[in-house]
Amino acid sequence: MPTPHYGQPRYRTIADELRQRIESGSIPPGTLLPTESALTAEFRASRGTIRQAIAALRVERLVVTEHGRGTYASPHGRKSGPEEASETETRQRQIAADAELAALFATDVGSALLEQQHLTRSNGAVVTVVRTYRLPPPTQ
Repeated sequence: MPTPHYGQPRYRTIADELRQRIESGSIPPGTLLPTESALTAEFRASRGTIRQAIAALRVERLVVTEHGRGTYASPHGRKSGPEEASETETRQRQIAADAELAALFATDVGSALLEQQHLTRSNGAVVTVVRTYRLPPPTQ
């Protein structure tokens, strides 16, 4: 647990610690952050304080929260130095669920799923590929 910084709100101290972990690579891009429950236990803070810290990181685009899935270190969040050119690309497509995805989503093999791929390149080389899947919205 980090040393408290007097005069600074508690959520800022927690956000600073999580930011340091993300920027140092302890929490790599695309990795799921610990749950709110785990963070409340680690930092001995209320759930609201943890949520404020995560919201601050979200504003800085260091984390991305997906409803029902959790909070991830953003594949775009790494700050690049002047010599490092970084670019991101996002693609979305509809795919047919294979056996593994069908089991995870409790649906039939071949059912439609949406696949979203976030690709990050640094100096032309692929650094991360993050794929997320979800059920398409119901049609009316």
